[in-house]
Amino acid sequence: MIARAWSWFTNRFAILVVIAAFIWSSVTIISHRRQAIPPGVKTVLRIGHWQLEGGVREAFNAMIAEYQELHPDVMIVQDAIPESTYGQWFTTQLMGGTAPDMIQVGLGVPYNVLLGFYHRYFLPLSMQVNQPNPYNRGSDFETMPWRQTYKDAMRRSYIEELQEYMTIPLSQFGSRIFYNKDLLKSLTGLEEPPADFRTFLAACEAIQAQRLPDGKAYVPIASSAYHITNWEAFMCAPLTFGAVREADFNRDGYVGVDELYYAIKTGRIDFDAPPFEASFRMLRTLTNYFQTGFSGLGRDEAVMLFAQQRAVFIISGTWEAGSLEEQARDHFELGIMDFPYPTKDDPEYGNIIEGPRYEAPASNFNFAVTRTSKNPEAAIDFLQFLSSRAGNEKMNGIIGWIPAIKGTSVSRLMSAFEPHLEGTYSSMPVTVGGETIIKWTQLTSLFQIGQIDYEEMVRQYKPLYLDKGGLELIEIQRNRRRALIRDEQFVTGYRHRALMATGDELQSRMIKYRQMVAGRLINRELGNEAARTWAQANADTPAPYSFTPEVLAKIRARLTNAEPENTR
Repeated sequence: MIARAWSWFTNRFAILVVIAAFIWSSVTIISHRRQAIPPGVKTVLRIGHWQLEGGVREAFNAMIAEYQELHPDVMIVQDAIPESTYGQWFTTQLMGGTAPDMIQVGLGVPYNVLLGFYHRYFLPLSMQVNQPNPYNRGSDFETMPWRQTYKDAMRRSYIEELQEYMTIPLSQFGSRIFYNKDLLKSLTGLEEPPADFRTFLAACEAIQAQRLPDGKAYVPIASSAYHITNWEAFMCAPLTFGAVREADFNRDGYVGVDELYYAIKTGRIDFDAPPFEASFRMLRTLTNYFQTGFSGLGRDEAVMLFAQQRAVFIISGTWEAGSLEEQARDHFELGIMDFPYPTKDDPEYGNIIEGPRYEAPASNFNFAVTRTSKNPEAAIDFLQFLSSRAGNEKMNGIIGWIPAIKGTSVSRLMSAFEPHLEGTYSSMPVTVGGETIIKWTQLTSLFQIGQIDYEEMVRQYKPLYLDKGGLELIEIQRNRRRALIRDEQFVTGYRHRALMATGDELQSRMIKYRQMVAGRLINRELGNEAARTWAQANADTPAPYSFTPEVLAKIRARLTNAEPENTR
């Protein structure tokens, strides 16, 4: 009997050690947390995020201290997680039921997965955001719905697929070009930053011709594998906007992945279209002024080059403005300039550029409230405190970011990030799925460092794009249909909740139910059928925004002969 028991113990010794260690660590963590709770505290909240930039944690600590003065029985703990591991931490915390009460969303999780997380792990906030924020009491926002106090009315917080507001944003972000004012003046003689593309290129040429004390050339633009995507998005991609008139078959104002594929497949437009070619020609011109080996460097290496005053320009955003300003203090004067777009009389791009990049003033730094929170009302109350006019202005002032709430003031540094509310956007979504994404990424990497030109890149990519892109679109449509059963189950459940509701809630839920039926069940198949129609088009089919000569003649005649009241 003893021998049998000993044999059982020795065979399971390893797993018993693991279980004992787990129990010991759990008890230790719980006891330490209980010891850390001050007397009188009844509610403990946790808030998790990945923003490790300078000032963010300090801002949270300051706002937590101010909130606890109003609510001494509440304790708030901040969990700041590195960006590189945040996605894994976020997922495991939610699945394990140990997530903070409030958690930042949007990093490390694909959107389709995040949708499932929203539905399963987070509380809908539609009811709360449509009520006034109590921390705006005494201001002109006192009776205004919480969401209407935002500059963008919480546009990105509304999840269309769920028909619910799911997150509370705290800041707005933007991107601009930072520059060393002292170096710009000493190396180029310019008192003000270049305002257009040609002047910018001339300044880069002058900078590149100068030498550092060690004999090495100054670098006009500090860049990296991270930064080049921003140069492409903000400077070059707007040039592709002209494709919208040829490939926007559904006339929603944007060129979708499927629309561009069918436009190229049917010969309506091709990779040699002037907007596409010009975009990559501009990018190649810009890379001539990056430091050698930029494609193998990370963001920090480029920032270091700029901070060491070996480079004059660097592209970055509001999230890094405070850090750059701190590094420049006592060393050089930091400036921020808008993107130097080509002018209408530019010899290369004047007949292509149609405006700057459109920048929607959307709020970010989004936090959701978890279903596992033991104190969801307190968590929402803290987010209301952070997003009140006074609280949001103070918090973002400490960080050095742009507040998300209307009527708030921004620092002189942040005023340079005023968004372009009119402009253009990219109309060249040339990757469809796995193989096209891999091939395009490989070729653009070679293009960026000058190993191949645009013509060679297109020559290698187009056959695979036409061959595999269609198959990948079919797979996308299959995936949409595979989700049909799950969507039907979800919509059925929502219909049940709508039928059980009463009063104003009944009307609201029935509207959402109808929207879900239309968007998730009906429009998906209509979109697939529309795609099949586009595939049968040809280059002679009128463009989405074109008219036949007969129609144009009728329009001119009507406008010429119509009375003023009929021409409105």
